[in-house]
Amino acid sequence: MMKYNYLYKLTLLLALFFMFSCGNTEKTYNSIDEWVAEVEPTVESISVEELHAAIDTADILLIDVRESYEFNPGYIPIAVNIPRGVIDFKMGNDAFWESQTLYPPEKDVQIILVCKKGKRSLLTIPILKKLGYSNVKYLKGGFKQWELTYPLEQEKNLELFHDSGEEVGGC
Repeated sequence: MMKYNYLYKLTLLLALFFMFSCGNTEKTYNSIDEWVAEVEPTVESISVEELHAAIDTADILLIDVRESYEFNPGYIPIAVNIPRGVIDFKMGNDAFWESQTLYPPEKDVQIILVCKKGKRSLLTIPILKKLGYSNVKYLKGGFKQWELTYPLEQEKNLELFHDSGEEVGGC
């Protein structure tokens, strides 16, 4: 009887050990900067100069992951706004891409992510990689770096859009 009691306790102890040792081993971070520092060496970036050249020459999908209230006052030409909080739901959603008058992106298309300073877009890359997108980069320095380097780009595009030389009426 003592032998069975000993085996029972040993089995229970081993079961508890394995149950608690196989728990969540995912790393946690003390700050967002610590997380960014760990992810940054594992992802690719693009400079604002490289992006500026690629806009006219390359087949890219530029996704701005800022919230719409950040995006609407100023953005990089050709950018599609998909906030980071919903990007994993929108990427494969045909109705979303139809509303943008675009085709859903192929898994191997070059995707460049942009946000305010680069951190959100950098942290979005692993999400897109898990969804099967293989060619994803982020804009180093984000929209702020774009604004510093090309401060009049937004105004030039607005002028081209609105200044056709003819009067069309309205307010």
